[in-house]
Amino acid sequence: MNKKGSESGWSRLNRYANENLRLGLKYLKEIRNYALFSLFLFLVFAIIGFGFPIFFKEEIINLIVDLIKQTEGLDAFGLMRFIIANNTQSAFIAMVFGIFLGILPLVITIVNGYVLGFVANKTALEFGGLILLRLLPHGIFEIPAIVIAVGLGLRLGLFLFITKKRTWKEFREWVINSLRVFILIVIPLLVIAGIIEGLLIVLLG
Repeated sequence: MNKKGSESGWSRLNRYANENLRLGLKYLKEIRNYALFSLFLFLVFAIIGFGFPIFFKEEIINLIVDLIKQTEGLDAFGLMRFIIANNTQSAFIAMVFGIFLGILPLVITIVNGYVLGFVANKTALEFGGLILLRLLPHGIFEIPAIVIAVGLGLRLGLFLFITKKRTWKEFREWVINSLRVFILIVIPLLVIAGIIEGLLIVLLG
C-alpha cells in the first residue's frame, strides 16, 4: 500500500509539473514579441558597447573589480552558486519591477547589453578575439533567460494598455503565468549558464 501510495503521489506530482510546464510554454508564446524586442535592444547596445566602449568606463571597471573581489577565493561550486544567484536575482528584478510600466526591464536590458559589449571589447583586445568563442556557450543559455525575464516584465508593465478587460483576475493570471515561466524555464537556463560559466572561469583561470 505504501508503494502504491508513493507511486500515486509521484504520479500526481508529475502531472502537476507537466501541466504547469505546458501552461508556462503557452504563455511564453504569448510574450514572444516582448522577449524578441528585449533581445533586439540587448544586441543593439551590445554592439554599441563593443564598438564604442567610451561611456561609463570608470563605473563599469569598478563594477568588474567589485565582482572579482566578491568571488575571490571561491571554489568552483561557490563560484557557480554566486553566478546563479546573482543572475537569478537580476532576472527576477527585471520581471517583478516591470510592473511599473516596464521601465526597469528596459534599463536592465540596455545596461547589460552595453556592459557585455564593453567587456567583450576589452577582453578581445587583451586576449584576442578567439577568447570570445570560449565564452559563448554560457551566453547561449544566459541571454535567452534574461530576455525572457525582461519580456515577462514588459508585458506585466503594459497590462493596462494591451488588455481590454483590465481586471484584477486577469492580471493575477498574468502574474501566475509569469512565475511559471520564471521558475520552470528561466531558472533552469540560468542554472545551466552558471555551471558552464563557473567551469570556464576555473578552467581558463
